[in-house]
Amino acid sequence: MVAAANKAKISYVQLLKEDLAIFRIVPENGIPDYKAGQFLTLGISVANEGYKTVRRAYSIASHPENREYYEFVLRWVRKPLPGRVTTQMFYASEGDEVTVGNPTGNALTINETLPDGRPDERRIVCIGGGTGIAPFVSFAKHLHTIGDKREVVVLHGASYQDELSYRTLFTDLETDSLDRGKDKWNFRYRGCVSRPQEWFNRSWNGPTGRVENFLKAKVKGEMSPLEQLVGEKITKENTSFYICGWQGTIDGVMETLSPMGFKTFHDQREDGSFEVKYESYG
Repeated sequence: MVAAANKAKISYVQLLKEDLAIFRIVPENGIPDYKAGQFLTLGISVANEGYKTVRRAYSIASHPENREYYEFVLRWVRKPLPGRVTTQMFYASEGDEVTVGNPTGNALTINETLPDGRPDERRIVCIGGGTGIAPFVSFAKHLHTIGDKREVVVLHGASYQDELSYRTLFTDLETDSLDRGKDKWNFRYRGCVSRPQEWFNRSWNGPTGRVENFLKAKVKGEMSPLEQLVGEKITKENTSFYICGWQGTIDGVMETLSPMGFKTFHDQREDGSFEVKYESYG
């Protein structure tokens, strides 16, 4: 028997493509305090397993100030074997019951202070691969809501343009930054597709390649696309990075950042300083 406190219902489903969707889930007993970048365990009854509840952890895409629902962007895992939770979620309907745990995890929470106690005012660069964009949706909405003055850059990579799941939201947040001024809200967004030659991307005219390519200069000695976007050289003193995606994405980013002296939270210096936080889902 599942505790009543963990019961929840699916309130909204937006199918972005056959294997990618946004879900909103309303807990029966409300939403507790949590931090942008955290995740929670989502459970659903699996019919062909005797209605046993199977649970998996997913990053929360909604922001802590939203007390109406949790939001998730999920890909239906079908290879090499169908995902037990995602398969059931993609067959679920609005109104169906699920369970949720409490938000947890600090791997991708926003750093607020430096080791010496001073506010961390460095530029925030978020790099998401596929559904790894979820925590950075939470970041962007949270920082926008509280009026944070730090510069925020969101970079999202996907195979196909219809997998840039929050492109409209991020574009609107960038437009708001341009309208209000960087002194009030300083936000930039860029998406890229890694398979520009395929039919489904025929109308795409934006950046191509893997998302970590934003950090790599096309010609040695020149500025990278990210540096061109922000207008200065990226250093460990002026920029902090948050990465979520496949391990290959994280490795690709660190291949560029490590030689520049960047350290991860897991490999922080003796004084507790670091510039990179990451979370891998494969």
